[in-house]
Amino acid sequence: MYSYFAERRLLIQTLSMSMIDAMQRLALFDLDRTLIDLSAAFLRWAEEFAEQHHLRPEDIAWLVSLDQGVHPHRDIFFTKVRQHFGLPEPVEELWADYRQRMPYLVRCYPGVLSGLDELRAAGWLVGIITNGMADNQLGKLRRTGLAESVDGYAVSGVEGIRKPDARLFQIAAQRCGASLTEGGWMVGDNLVTDIAGAQAAGLRGIWVDHGTWPGHEHRADHVVADVTEAIAFMSDTHQTG
Repeated sequence: MYSYFAERRLLIQTLSMSMIDAMQRLALFDLDRTLIDLSAAFLRWAEEFAEQHHLRPEDIAWLVSLDQGVHPHRDIFFTKVRQHFGLPEPVEELWADYRQRMPYLVRCYPGVLSGLDELRAAGWLVGIITNGMADNQLGKLRRTGLAESVDGYAVSGVEGIRKPDARLFQIAAQRCGASLTEGGWMVGDNLVTDIAGAQAAGLRGIWVDHGTWPGHEHRADHVVADVTEAIAFMSDTHQTG
């Protein structure tokens, strides 16, 4: 009995690895909180915002808590901020100022740019797929150097469709010179838009688990603590013999 199940597991693992070997070397990445440290950038923005509006130190903590509760719905966020602090500026102006400033505050996580370079040097097609307003997301891509470190990218605010829509994954793949029909990988921190969306589009999903989805069941193909671990995993599973 033991031998039967051991052989069955080995067969499944062998078949799974054969499928991975047959996949094209396409790696798509989410942007916010996957490639770039948006949480640290938001804290810097909150500190600047508090100084500009003469807020108290405890108000910074309130802003951070609100961000964690409503992200990525910035219209809701700035509606609540305006009401809470009694600000005269309209929501649209507060949101526009945020989008203009944020690209100057974001930074890539350590090892991201070099990891992407290594993937491309090894023959991988590398792309970015992100939800968000065009000015904000394009600004982040350009200011961080990510725009020059990938083969292509798709921004929902430019294309008019959002993850988990499979069409946005297809656009990203095409910008990289690839097609979803040959498979590939998607790396992201959101179980719905990144992982489930990618799998529905025919990709395998690597979930970057920041501990923000406690108790949620997932069907990710692999789970990592950060994006550099995901890059190492993809490289290892596609080693040439």
